[in-house]
Amino acid sequence: MGWYTPTSPSSDLTDTLVCGWSARTEGEHLLVPDACMDILWIRGVGIRVCGPETAAWSFTLPPGTESVGVRFRPGAGAHLLRTSAAEVRDIRVGLGDVLGSTWERTLTDRLDNASDCAERIALFENAVRAWRDRGPDADPLIGNVRQALARHSWNVGALADAASVTERQLQRRCNDAFGYGPATLRGILRLQRFMALAQSGARTGLAELAATAGYSDQAHLSRECRRISSLTPSALLAGEAPGWHGADSVVDVGNVQAPGRWTGEESAA
Repeated sequence: MGWYTPTSPSSDLTDTLVCGWSARTEGEHLLVPDACMDILWIRGVGIRVCGPETAAWSFTLPPGTESVGVRFRPGAGAHLLRTSAAEVRDIRVGLGDVLGSTWERTLTDRLDNASDCAERIALFENAVRAWRDRGPDADPLIGNVRQALARHSWNVGALADAASVTERQLQRRCNDAFGYGPATLRGILRLQRFMALAQSGARTGLAELAATAGYSDQAHLSRECRRISSLTPSALLAGEAPGWHGADSVVDVGNVQAPGRWTGEESAA
């Protein structure tokens, strides 16, 4: 993707951010849900907070439109931005709508006057540090759920049992942090796992990739892929979606088979 450049976050932010990125948009592009929230600056427009998506959507901006942003790990953005992810699900809002006009005005001025993309990403990272350091601490359940579903397709009841909460409590807390419940999150992260496995070269062939990613069979992969991304699995892998996060990923491909309390049982649901 010559128009889009992802970069790894600073080492102290790797638990919070998947990547930073810069773009000079041209043409039409398809965004596939990844359970993340973005905060981005668009020249001449300002700062926007992009909520978690439930379905793929395409966008077109005037050729050469310059933008820079950072992408939060699933569940991390809502806490730092002091908002429920469900309130911004499938929409984009101004930073002032969630943090107030002071933050929006100050950060916009700094971004507008920055010398290059690297400086703008650094400004966003400094803002993330400020939001993180002001507390309170994040809900530890959310990090555990993110790690568990990034590795395996947990049954929701088993996930609630492992977390020592009721399914209703799990649903509510996931809805606030991720923008939707654990079942929807599971499907989105399973598709990300499929793409990451394909990118890693650890598995070849759609059937093997589907089985390793946690689908019941290749037909299950195809149905879920069309539902979430609007594409066939082959078309998804041939498109831009596998490269959105650069060298990192929202899933942990290296530990897909790892045992332990938070690996749980597989479910094709």
